[in-house]
This record gives sequence, C-alpha cells and structure tokens, in this order.
Amino acid sequence: MELTHLDENQRPKMVDVSDKDQTKRQAVASGIITMSKEAYEAVVNNTGKKGPVLQTAVVAAIMGTKKTSELIPMCHPLLLTSIHCDIIEMPESYSFKLIVTAGLKGQTGVEMEALTGVSIGLLTIYDMVKAIDKGMVISQVQLEEKLGGKSGHFRR
Repeated sequence: MELTHLDENQRPKMVDVSDKDQTKRQAVASGIITMSKEAYEAVVNNTGKKGPVLQTAVVAAIMGTKKTSELIPMCHPLLLTSIHCDIIEMPESYSFKLIVTAGLKGQTGVEMEALTGVSIGLLTIYDMVKAIDKGMVISQVQLEEKLGGKSGHFRR
C-alpha cells in the first residue's frame, strides 16, 4: 500500500482533496481516564481546587477538536459543523469515558478531529486532578465509528 502523505521523492506532503466530492462525514472517538478513588470522588463531587473538571474537559475537547490541523501536521483545516461531547461516569473502576462526535460536510474525514478532541479532553482531566493523583492512566483512545467518504462506514 502506498502512503498518501509522501510524494514521489519520499518527502512529506498534505494530500490534495480538491477533486473529492463534498459529503456528510461524521466520526465518533472515545477514551478512558482511570484514577484513584479520592481523585474520582473529588471530580464527581466538584471539590477539586481547579474548578469544575468535567465541564472544563468538555470545553477543552471541543477546542482540541477545532484545533486539530494546528497540532497534527498533515491534517486539513476543516469547517466543522458539529462537535458533541459526552462523559460517562464509571464509579466501579473510578474512571470516566469521554466520547467526542465531530461532523461536517466536506472533502475529507473527521476521525483525527474526534480523536484529538478525546485526547485533549482527557489530558485536561489529568491536568486538573494531578495534585490528587499523579498515577492516573489514560487508555483506550480509539475511533468508534466513521460515516461518509469513499471508505464508507466503519464501526468498532
């Protein structure tokens, strides 16, 4: 398989999508952060010193999704039409699952945007709670679903 981000001289390039049709595209990504009981309770009870952790993580996830092309070198700047974030509390494992859904009508997909949003949101939780638990683990950052485009529908 040929790598699309390298030219004939093996130099990096951003893929030309100008001949691709604009279609509705959507991507859903998720990830988990696991922490100590003390840290989890501080987040759930909103008793951390840095403010409302989950609300701040959602704002950070949205910002990260929007800024993906500034962080990932070969990503196209995109005109996103929607970003939705959900956080699921998982008290049995002292974890939170962050889910980001990104959408647009365009010539390229939004998988990297959704994945970046999840990563930035989870890192924000880590940053806000690290004074209580430096041993938190971010895991399972993954694409859950992708709709639209030439490659069609993907679901994990």
